[in-house]
Amino acid sequence: MPDEALVRRVKALACTAPLQALEDNKAGLGRVDGRPYHMVELALHTIDQVAMAMDFNTGAEHAKVVEQVSHFAAVQVPAQSEQNHRAVAEWVLHKLINIGTIDRGFTWSYGRLETGGAYGRYDFDFKLLVEHSVADGRVYLRVTDEAINVLVGALDTDVESAQVAAEHKLDYLINRGRLEDAKLAAEQARYRTVQYGEYLRQYLDATRRDVRTVDWEQQVPSLLEEALQHIEERYRHESAILANITEHRDSAQDARKKQQAAALVDIVRDCIHRHMQLQTRLQGAGALFRKEQDRQQFSGPPQRAAADIFNQLLVPLLGMPVGAAMAPVTEFFRSGMAPTPPTVTSMSTLVARLLAVRVESSPYAGIVPVPDVRDTGEGARFSLEEQVIAAKLLDLPVGETLTLSDLLKEARIHGPAVERLVLHDAAHAFSPGLDDAVARCEPSLLIAVPTIGGIDSPLVGGDELLVSRVRLREPEDGWDHDDSGDEEFDE
Repeated sequence: MPDEALVRRVKALACTAPLQALEDNKAGLGRVDGRPYHMVELALHTIDQVAMAMDFNTGAEHAKVVEQVSHFAAVQVPAQSEQNHRAVAEWVLHKLINIGTIDRGFTWSYGRLETGGAYGRYDFDFKLLVEHSVADGRVYLRVTDEAINVLVGALDTDVESAQVAAEHKLDYLINRGRLEDAKLAAEQARYRTVQYGEYLRQYLDATRRDVRTVDWEQQVPSLLEEALQHIEERYRHESAILANITEHRDSAQDARKKQQAAALVDIVRDCIHRHMQLQTRLQGAGALFRKEQDRQQFSGPPQRAAADIFNQLLVPLLGMPVGAAMAPVTEFFRSGMAPTPPTVTSMSTLVARLLAVRVESSPYAGIVPVPDVRDTGEGARFSLEEQVIAAKLLDLPVGETLTLSDLLKEARIHGPAVERLVLHDAAHAFSPGLDDAVARCEPSLLIAVPTIGGIDSPLVGGDELLVSRVRLREPEDGWDHDDSGDEEFDE
């Protein structure tokens, strides 16, 4: 028999896979060392910040979330700089949004036992954080149901029953004085309130797009009635809990207990505030439905939707044979391409074209221009003699070190051209091509490193360089060349 509980548990594990991937890939952050950070904690903290900033119309701002998460990263690794903390926070946020993919979603493959004993493979598509745009053009971050489930650890549960259970658990823990556990239960209850409001927002957004897609005859009125009853019961229960917590806060002698009770007071007050927001939306849902019904009824016939070439044409055709796919492709381009206007639109135009004298085309393409290959008289900038002198000056013995100023002073005796050649080769020696030199089996390599002071030369200015020549290990001496491409050479 099919095991639905197994499928739910597999999907629950799939929702945690992006968080575990952050921990596995934190070493590939480029210039920032992400290994000291605990990426799973940063990801959960990011989801927490977005969930707490969500409202019915808006969500969390990208910059504020990065700033808050960077503070938490600074607590984890105080030795790193603030710039590194922000870079890590942005990287975690982008990975949770899954920036870089087409639909910015995650896919997890799972198996399922069907009725009759067949075993099939399916894809579970989900998202953790989504970007939501509003009317004024701003973009906010919102959490999905999967993200809330990952955050609170309550997977595949009914919203109402989860809320009641969380509040009874909260009341029980407060009465027993276990305020630390009560804080966790209060946060879980608040997350469930956010999720319940997200369900209602989705119904209202669907109504604004098309009232026919939402069942306003039975399903939505029943949901509104249950939601109002839910708010009434939760408000009464949370008010009693708030009074109980306030009493614990005022009577507590321990400073830690008093601080925990004060944090619980803030959380429960936030839950009450969110319930009031939800109640306002519920009371205006009926008016919104009537307004959208009138607007959409008198807005004229719906416009024909544009064809989705990827999902409606490409994906089905990829699974068809070539012979069977030719007919729908031909029909699509025949009806999808714009009509071409005829070249002849009247009888006079047709007669004129028929009576026009035909012009015989020439078998030749025309006159071929002769390129000007005359010698311009410009010779090489540096003569062969100057190049030889510069090469001798830079042919230092292995291990001997000279400053660039001394080399330029000696080259200046032979003329400014030799001095420029020495300067040119010394500048290239600052970043030598080690791989090419080893590949050519050269015995030595010219290198240059910066030192204190400036160049003593009337030709150029800049930092002083120490120029030397190092000996590369000969192939017959057994120099090693591993797969990573790192070559060894003697100091």
